[in-house]
Amino acid sequence: MLCTDEGVNLLRILYAHSYNIIAMKTIGILGGMGWSSTRDYYEILNELAHQRFGGSHSCPCIIYSFDFAIIEKLQHEDQWDLLSKLLSEAARSLETAGAELLMIGTNTMHKLALNIKNSIGIPLIHIADAVAQAIKDDGIEKVGLLGTKFTMEQDFYKERLASHAIQTLIPGANERDTIHGILYNELVNGIIQDTSKQIFAQITDGLIRSGAKGIILGCTEIPMLVTQDAFSVPVYNSTLLHARAAFEAATSYSP
Repeated sequence: MLCTDEGVNLLRILYAHSYNIIAMKTIGILGGMGWSSTRDYYEILNELAHQRFGGSHSCPCIIYSFDFAIIEKLQHEDQWDLLSKLLSEAARSLETAGAELLMIGTNTMHKLALNIKNSIGIPLIHIADAVAQAIKDDGIEKVGLLGTKFTMEQDFYKERLASHAIQTLIPGANERDTIHGILYNELVNGIIQDTSKQIFAQITDGLIRSGAKGIILGCTEIPMLVTQDAFSVPVYNSTLLHARAAFEAATSYSP
């Protein structure tokens, strides 16, 4: 009986009653893109649960972890239709397994967010909406965007920000190539180079000089290189903001 939806809801109600807290929905995460940022999501969500509820509480979540070598190959072959099918199928499997809301644990794959959302019956927490809310809370209207070339050059992310009345600046073409190379050749493999930190700092400084009042770390691996203490303008960690938004959505349930 406890494997049915009714049983899951009963367990949540009993849990909330016993601990006098707001029960959490189960978060589904499309991860492995790359695995290091999925680890960060898992850590942040569980730290938030511990901070909110104390004791030995942690965050109910289900992770579908892709082999990123396959995802990367299909990205660079422009096989977005196939990627959409792969991620949508994985999202449905998370929903079937009991996920009650979904996160795509990468900025770039939000290019497919609408297709994935339309394939499931649970809410999708969009990373750009979480970032935009933090920017609006700070009263900022123009930001610099760092990410993969897909995220910086294509419209899916910038248009989502524009819908929140946020203007986006991106680095020049050579700088975009450099950033893309560091992301795929180093950071997704857990490699952190001091020279790459310096390159990101120089590019970020250039965006600030061009008028950016804040900087979006629009790839979930970039926080490995760029931190707030290095800059005079707000730096928006998309991984952290996305995880916080999902956590708040997961704790909004009241039995």
